[in-house]
Amino acid sequence: MEKAFWHQRWQEGRIGFHQDQVNVWLERFWDRLRVAPDTRVLVPLCGKSVDMLWLREQGLEVLGIDLSDIACRDFFHDQGIDVAPVTIDNYHRRERDGIVLITADMFELPWEVFRGVGAVYDRAALIALPPAMRKRYAERLVQRTPSGSPMLLVTMEFGGDAGPPFAVYENEVRELFEPAFTVIRLEAGEPEETHRGTQREVAYLLHRQ
Repeated sequence: MEKAFWHQRWQEGRIGFHQDQVNVWLERFWDRLRVAPDTRVLVPLCGKSVDMLWLREQGLEVLGIDLSDIACRDFFHDQGIDVAPVTIDNYHRRERDGIVLITADMFELPWEVFRGVGAVYDRAALIALPPAMRKRYAERLVQRTPSGSPMLLVTMEFGGDAGPPFAVYENEVRELFEPAFTVIRLEAGEPEETHRGTQREVAYLLHRQ
């Protein structure tokens, strides 16, 4: 999607993709990743997700990246604190208590920003991207994650190709990430009826080779 699309969504408060509760798949499956304490977890297209607070509560460091400075600002504001951004090159950086939020295009960030990343949590990044960008996204994760690092990925499945969020099925997950990652389908949620028809979330465990 064009950057302007997401900036407008945040400016207008049209953020139906935001969840006020911790994601059920994160709570259920994170232990399967066997991530050591103090590991830095990358949360791409993080928005102001409360999942980042949950990860921090597990003793992990969090690196969230989002296009919207409103999202990064509001994450901390929702916790009752204001964190002033620091401008570094072409991006903004906010940090407080083990959580670092970067306002930038993930594809344009230098390698140094990703230094120390040892795991990835993606609930809303892959499914927010159209097909061509999904390929670039997967390639970037391959480039920026070290061997052995795990990833918890949550996708959506439904009929049609309208989005975002977009439907991403298992065959595409494998096409995008194998063989650089091993891909294990963990569990699919119960089908739900929506304005787009029947849809469900699916959780995957990936390991960087």
